[in-house]
Amino acid sequence: MKGFKDFVMRGNLVELAVAFIIATAFAAVVKTFTDLLLGIIGKAGGKPDFNAYKPAGLPVGTFLTALVSFLILAAIVYFFVVKPYEAAKARFSRTEVDAAPDEQIVLLREIRDALGRAADPRA
Repeated sequence: MKGFKDFVMRGNLVELAVAFIIATAFAAVVKTFTDLLLGIIGKAGGKPDFNAYKPAGLPVGTFLTALVSFLILAAIVYFFVVKPYEAAKARFSRTEVDAAPDEQIVLLREIRDALGRAADPRA
């Protein structure tokens, strides 16, 4: 039971659960927005629903609806999630110094330290 408790209490699992719940709610909002936008596009084009468009009996309208829905979803996610996240990350993240300094820097430090030891009369 301890292993299960540790697994459940791990931060990643809780974050994943919260992300899933928010994504589900966000999907409902985007779906209604997509339906609204498709209705506007359909009315402007003379057809209230793309799904009814079936030239030669092929369900082309269903594909068009799915394609437009995907493009709208991708645009919303990009402009309202990805771009603000990248901007906030760039603004608030610290620039980290390289973990391993350049070889020339290391060599110069060694020379400096050796010269300092040679010039020190107490050494």
